[in-house]
Amino acid sequence: MWRLMRAIPPDSQGAEDILDIFLNITRVTTVFLTSLLIFGTFLAGATQPVNYLTQLMLISLLPILIGWLSYYLLNTHPHLAIVIWQAGMFASITLAFYLFKWPVFVLFYAILPLVAVISGGWQFGLLIDGLMVIAVVVLGRYPEIFPFPRDYQLLVIYGGSLIGMLAAFAVTELLAVANHFIVESKIARVQTEDARRQRVELMQVERDLIQANRGLARLSDRLKALTQIAEDARRVKEEFVANVSHELRTPLNMIIGFSELIAKAPRIYGQLPPALLADIAAIQRNSQHLSELVNDVLDLSQVEAGRMTLVKDWTTIQDLVKTAVSATQVLFDTKGLYLETELPEEPMPLFCDRTRIREVLLNLLSNAGRYTHKGGVRVKAYFEGDVLQVSVSDTGPGIAPEDISRLFEPFQQLDNSIRREGGSGLGLSISKRFVEMHDGKMWLESHVGEGTTFYFSLPMRSTAIDARESSNALRWSNRYDQPDVELHRSKAPAPEIAPRFMILDRDNMLQRLFSHYIGDVELSVVQTLDEARQEISHLPVQGLLINGASLDLPPDKIASLKLPFLTPVITCWLAGDEQATKKLGVVKYLVKPINRERLLGAIDDVSQSIGREIKTILLVDDQAEVLQLFVRMLATNNNRNIVLRAQDGRQALQILRERQPDVMLLDLVMQGMDGFQVLNEKNQDETIRDIPVIVISSQDPTGAPIVSNLITVGRSGGLSARELLTCIRQLSEILAPEAPFAGRERPISAPT
Repeated sequence: MWRLMRAIPPDSQGAEDILDIFLNITRVTTVFLTSLLIFGTFLAGATQPVNYLTQLMLISLLPILIGWLSYYLLNTHPHLAIVIWQAGMFASITLAFYLFKWPVFVLFYAILPLVAVISGGWQFGLLIDGLMVIAVVVLGRYPEIFPFPRDYQLLVIYGGSLIGMLAAFAVTELLAVANHFIVESKIARVQTEDARRQRVELMQVERDLIQANRGLARLSDRLKALTQIAEDARRVKEEFVANVSHELRTPLNMIIGFSELIAKAPRIYGQLPPALLADIAAIQRNSQHLSELVNDVLDLSQVEAGRMTLVKDWTTIQDLVKTAVSATQVLFDTKGLYLETELPEEPMPLFCDRTRIREVLLNLLSNAGRYTHKGGVRVKAYFEGDVLQVSVSDTGPGIAPEDISRLFEPFQQLDNSIRREGGSGLGLSISKRFVEMHDGKMWLESHVGEGTTFYFSLPMRSTAIDARESSNALRWSNRYDQPDVELHRSKAPAPEIAPRFMILDRDNMLQRLFSHYIGDVELSVVQTLDEARQEISHLPVQGLLINGASLDLPPDKIASLKLPFLTPVITCWLAGDEQATKKLGVVKYLVKPINRERLLGAIDDVSQSIGREIKTILLVDDQAEVLQLFVRMLATNNNRNIVLRAQDGRQALQILRERQPDVMLLDLVMQGMDGFQVLNEKNQDETIRDIPVIVISSQDPTGAPIVSNLITVGRSGGLSARELLTCIRQLSEILAPEAPFAGRERPISAPT
């Protein structure tokens, strides 16, 4: 046990348990051997004459006392207890052998090394075994006193040594197990601490994830609503464009038809002057341009609405390029520009909607011819792997890099060129969508002053594809289309989304109201409007609540707030403690119950504000117990204050005029003249007007039945007529008093 106590660190986790195990083993062993010695003593005494009974009792009493003393000292002084037990047992065995002359007693010597090894290790056991051998040899030299047969001597010597060796082996194994336990306990303790720390971190991460999940759920709900609004607006716009385009075609058909008829066959209408024919030609030209614009708008709306289908069949790119070049050759010849093609001799088959791809080529060639004033245009077609690539290069002025990104959007042309060069501004947008409907793509490369090259590529596919499979064409007006993704069922529980409000209130009045009356909401507190705007941009809220009474903000600034996600702004004017003090003309407003720290703190604040020490204090309250309580509180302030008392308002005014105290602590609700009347008369008396007053009242300014008389609601995105009327109806139902219907039942309103 001594070796074990040296091997185990005192602060080691589990060391006490291991030592307790060894102490218990030592305790049980000593008790058992002591009892065995006592039993052997009684057994030997039973064979002796009666006159040996007294000696027997004395001999039995010695091991009992030795065993009790060792047992008592084992917990506090284990080393001393083992030494006492070894010495006492040796003396008891020797004394019993001397008195009873029974050689069997010497066999008890052999068990002493066992206890020594268990309690002190093999070194202590070896020491006890050596002492035992010496004692046996010495006692064997006096056979007349100690009749010690030689075979017993050898049995004790060899038996004690054997028992000691077995005990040393057992204790060594036990120590190895104990050391292994200590090492494992250290590792387990470290792992336990790591697991505990990781568990705390995981719990924190779990709370953060739950909070983030709630925020994402709120954001998802808000985005769903906004997406639906945008989708409805897009659908209405597309339907409007389609309907208007169709409605415009009928009158345009009449204008174009009659103007063309007048221009080509003027004789039908008699003799027409040349000036009128020139005007008719201008009308025809502009109506044709308007018709082309209507057709482009209609095509664009059909593409975006997903209603345009492709009629695909086999053709060659050479045929499409040849047709487009023939249609635009007059434009190039008129301006003195060249128009060249660079096509392979072998036919390049293409499975496409030839009408749409021809329109793409016509748009690119027409744009190049309009914007190029010198040089010309070259058309190329070639294969890159399994993709057919077509390029239209011009020698025009080129396009600046910052303008390239918006060139493919509808009605986008550079430098107001719609009026200078003609065109609707829809050609490139429609062409790009036609190419994307064929699972291709369109892009451009340009350098200012060197010209521009437009590219489009089409995959070489031998099977017809329904137009619905190519619905991945980019839609400029709908940025919310998302690809279908195969999702697995989430194992996480659905978040419980509580309404979340953001509060801007420096007096904390709104927080107190919510905590008193509404518990199932989540509140986020900010101090400035900029902070509110930044927080809402990261996590949406049901609304921003502003206490206008606590902020010096003009109403127009609150009304002009622009918050993300169409967040409404609700402003109310809620008077708090500060507003109550201003209204009453006092310096502090304390709401009961009031502890000592708040009372003395308020007095110290008054002392600092007036610039002198508070010596005389007037307490005004109509309840004697309350006065006694405050007097006791003030008495703990080193007895440096003189406290005056008044139990009604008139007595308080009299003391104010006569004693001129440094501060007055006033209750508002009193019998007779209450605190409000005291303040009113005090403010009218110039001699006592400047005495500071601290109100001590059970009336909470926020707990009154009427806490606010004004509320405003606004939203940065504005309100539609329907939303405005819904707000008016809901607010009127909440705020308007319901009149009783005398003599008849209240009518039941129809469901809306």
